Amino acid sequence: MRDVIAIILGGGRGTRLFPLTRMRSKPAVPLAGSYRLVDVTVSNCINSRIDRIYVLTQYNSASLNQHISRTYRFDVFSGGFVEIFAAEQTPSSIDWFQGTADAVRKVLPHVATHGPRDVLILSGDHLYRMDYVDFLARHRFLGSDITIAVKPVPASRAHELGVLRADGKGRITEFREKPRGKLLTGMRTNTRTLGLSVAEAKRRPYLGSMGVYLFKFEVLRDVLEHEQRLIDFAKEIIPHALPTLNVHAYLFDGYWEDIGTIRTFYDAHMDLLEPLPPYNLFDEHYPLYTHCRSLPGPKVNRGTIERSIIGSGAIVEDAVIRRSIVGVRTRVGAGTRITDSVVMGSDVYELPWEAEGKLPLGIGENCRIRRAIIDKNARIGDGVALENRRKLEDYDDPAERFYIRSGIIVVPKGASIENGTEV
Repeated sequence: MRDVIAIILGGGRGTRLFPLTRMRSKPAVPLAGSYRLVDVTVSNCINSRIDRIYVLTQYNSASLNQHISRTYRFDVFSGGFVEIFAAEQTPSSIDWFQGTADAVRKVLPHVATHGPRDVLILSGDHLYRMDYVDFLARHRFLGSDITIAVKPVPASRAHELGVLRADGKGRITEFREKPRGKLLTGMRTNTRTLGLSVAEAKRRPYLGSMGVYLFKFEVLRDVLEHEQRLIDFAKEIIPHALPTLNVHAYLFDGYWEDIGTIRTFYDAHMDLLEPLPPYNLFDEHYPLYTHCRSLPGPKVNRGTIERSIIGSGAIVEDAVIRRSIVGVRTRVGAGTRITDSVVMGSDVYELPWEAEGKLPLGIGENCRIRRAIIDKNARIGDGVALENRRKLEDYDDPAERFYIRSGIIVVPKGASIENGTEV
């Protein structure tokens, strides 16, 4: 794996994840109360023995840059690194990144200095666990110019993804981005030839692109240098490459989720709370790395906690927490009930008498919170009810204290909800 360079794409504005992306890029969004989304992809690389990693950022990148610089430091003898490249003006280009391919094009001179044989291109906002060693082995065994990780999906999900058709040997013959109607019907692949059972091949006859690409370095350089007008991998580079290059599919049939909307973000967190979760945070063989905070374990003075994850340094008074994630340093007051929710925690400790005229950090007493996402450093007063009683699908609070997306209440980072507020 020493001659592989990984490039993690930091993503665009992330409007579908608003308001979680109001002050940060998608890869910097907190995950599971202790991590960031980008930790998933970086950890996959480290667990696959890939330790030369570039992270490309552009929008709202300060939080992501700070997290990367604090978290991933290799010793001087390994030669490994996780380096950040932000969009920059150069004598040859004065523009920001125009798309995924354009972003890689502009950092390719830096990548070339390491003389890689292959370049692994990844997204920083997906939740999955994958061994890239097997991915690389298939890529080199087939002599592929490009290999794309694909997941078998049913028709109900295929229109959300880039969909590929492949022959019995796994060579990709056609690619369409988010096809619908007759275009989608024509993209069926006999997924049984790629290893699925008869029943599964019938249920999931489409191959969805995971946005995980492995390129021979020379091929990547030639395509990006000779086709300057092509700025996006999924929409342009891959369809352009199919007639002339050897492009194969790598079948991945594990858990994978694109955290692209508030609903998928919420559902992925609820999946983590299953007795046997599809993405297991407790797998010691493939750990999920993040910033080491040196916090104490959670302190529960009294209460009821069922099927929940409580982050380090959290302080829970006499509260009821059911099927929820409570993040690091969260304070939960007495009499509060939290159900089916994600509380991201706080960046600092703050005792109630240290709030200096503001509501204290955390969640106050006698609150009722259900189907909500509460971002970092939020201040929830006493007697607050966040339950979406009117069953609204989408709503923007004029004071920007909260939003509702897909019926889920979202309290943005640093927001304050006054005592007695009912939603």
